[in-house]
Amino acid sequence: MWDAFRSRRWSRLLAAAAVAMAVLAGLAVAAGAWMYARAETSNVGDLDFADELAIPPLAEPTVAPDGTKVFDLRFTAGETDLVDDGPTETWGLNGTYLGPTVRAERGDRVRMDVTNGVDETTTLHWHGMHLPARMDGGPHQMVEPGDTWSPEWTLDQPAATLWYHPHLDGETAEHVYRGAAGMFIVDDPDEVPDLPDTYGVDDIPLIIQDKSFDDDGDLSMSTPFGSGIGFLGDTIVVNGSTNPHLPVTTELVRLRVLNASNARVYNLGFPDGRSFWQVASDSGLLARPHETGRLQLSPGERAEIVVALEPGERTVLRSFAPDLGPIFLGGRFDGGDDTFDIVQLRAAGELAPSPPLPDRLATVDAPDAADADVTRTFSLRGTSINGRDMDMDRVDEVVTVGSTEIWEVTNEHGRPHSFHPHLVQFSVLDVDGEEPPPELAGWKDTIYVPPDTTIRIIARFDDHADPTAPFMFHCHVLDHEDRGMMGQFVVVEPGDEPDLSGMDDERGHDH
Repeated sequence: MWDAFRSRRWSRLLAAAAVAMAVLAGLAVAAGAWMYARAETSNVGDLDFADELAIPPLAEPTVAPDGTKVFDLRFTAGETDLVDDGPTETWGLNGTYLGPTVRAERGDRVRMDVTNGVDETTTLHWHGMHLPARMDGGPHQMVEPGDTWSPEWTLDQPAATLWYHPHLDGETAEHVYRGAAGMFIVDDPDEVPDLPDTYGVDDIPLIIQDKSFDDDGDLSMSTPFGSGIGFLGDTIVVNGSTNPHLPVTTELVRLRVLNASNARVYNLGFPDGRSFWQVASDSGLLARPHETGRLQLSPGERAEIVVALEPGERTVLRSFAPDLGPIFLGGRFDGGDDTFDIVQLRAAGELAPSPPLPDRLATVDAPDAADADVTRTFSLRGTSINGRDMDMDRVDEVVTVGSTEIWEVTNEHGRPHSFHPHLVQFSVLDVDGEEPPPELAGWKDTIYVPPDTTIRIIARFDDHADPTAPFMFHCHVLDHEDRGMMGQFVVVEPGDEPDLSGMDDERGHDH
């Protein structure tokens, strides 16, 4: 009798356990479906574009007796009205959010007097700039509160839309997210194609960032459920504007687009299907205009596009769902299904005539793969490069000055990565062995590397040898960078060996 009782009791317990497991499984599926549905973010239809787009002012340099152009940039903490819920605590340069646009010509000698007016140590890196390592503003060139750092160099690179932002080891994501960033435009007086070039009129900077805000208007940096790339915001901020329109007064308008977001990839186009022309990528003009209807930019990438409008019409620059590559569920948790209106373009009833776009823009003197002296491989996996996390005291690669190198970058991870080496402008040789698409045909310094993809890039290392000061290479998804997805290389004369022992003094402490 007791055996039969125990048998019936176990049967009931097993049945109850099976029901509980089924209920839990059903709840898990329902929760997963709920999370999946909430992972898609869009502001399309929510904006009325009531606010005129803010245009960052041009920085006004002083000129030293030797002709050096001196720009003053001061880190500032304060409050900025970004959303209606209340003022937001932010950082900026020479203001409380973003910084002025620095503009200078190839051949100019420049000095940047960078003063830290906030209560935290930070740095200021000149992204895409060809300059000595000690002037680069990477993790080693820290600026303590109250101090001024004054790097000086001669601009020697093609005309390009570059930018500046903090680059403190382990803190870059938060410092950039607070708003400390700005454009650095290099002009080349010897190479001036007939493009729109009146700043703030038909030559417009667009600094795009995504933010999230709490009920009091303060910045929130919580990572969404399932994200493998860190923070993704639900509000788009363009030049400090969250509901912007751009008055257009000319037939053609040139947009210098910077993805200054921490992790989000934008896929830009227009909902009316119109095409536009890409005229430049990260580090310079394309050889000729590329007509397209979509342009994708990962964190840190820039592009210059030219848009044609008719009198009185309105259209919206929109970010459509980006193609992140072969990612689980299409990258939905990494922003792969998100759509955002960026800025509305409002053409005046009468438009000033613009000259037609030239057929040729620049000469892109890219190296030939046959001339490469070295090929290096870089494996991106998790938050490491070649299986190693960032170490400020370790040199990962040693480059001989005067060499041409191929860097073979492979994303072996099922998440998005964006690769950026300092110092050089590179050319893309191929993507998984195929010729690169037209949007990657110009000089680059940052590139999206989709999962399970290998991209080969080639660059010349012609100068700035210094065995005692390193440059960085890293993922520009800033959460990945801060968690260790960064390495260091030095450029040396033949026979020299790297020696970072003096960097402790530059950093201001032992490491």
